[in-house]
Amino acid sequence: MTRYVALLRGVNVGSTRLAMADLRRIVGDLGHEDVKTYLQSGNVAFGSTVRDAEKLAAGIERALADELSLTVPVLVRSGRELAAVAGGNPYADREDDPTRLMVAFLATAPAPAAVAALAVPGAENVSFTVTGREVFLHYVDGGYGRSKFTNAYLEKKLGVVATSRNWKSVRALAAMADG
Repeated sequence: MTRYVALLRGVNVGSTRLAMADLRRIVGDLGHEDVKTYLQSGNVAFGSTVRDAEKLAAGIERALADELSLTVPVLVRSGRELAAVAGGNPYADREDDPTRLMVAFLATAPAPAAVAALAVPGAENVSFTVTGREVFLHYVDGGYGRSKFTNAYLEKKLGVVATSRNWKSVRALAAMADG
């Protein structure tokens, strides 16, 4: 049994509403075990014998569409992958405020040319590092809420689906995925 976390994009932040009890039930009904949600923003940890993260994501997406008529992108990371993210933030030792640190999880690794062309808009003081399927973000002078360097901006510039979580959530999800 491998532990995973599914990250749903855009849940309970706009018009897409999803009760976490429904999410737990749907993931459990797919045959996954020890299903737990974190916060109300579409984070669910679970155990599964399925070893293919893309199949897990597609199964959850399909079940959400079939049962609740929701079209929601789902990204899945294994507990091992989340542990690497939680242990690999290049900005974690520079910032005490976890609201100024974010991780954008990407559906796939972006094209190298898109990564090379990625730039912070305007004169914002944001540091970023793209590592595989994650973008580590440090909002030096403020938080994510006042920035133009957002999830939507990353999706547009990198050409891949993304969903972002603050550093506190990343660490909590890594702990949940650890068991």
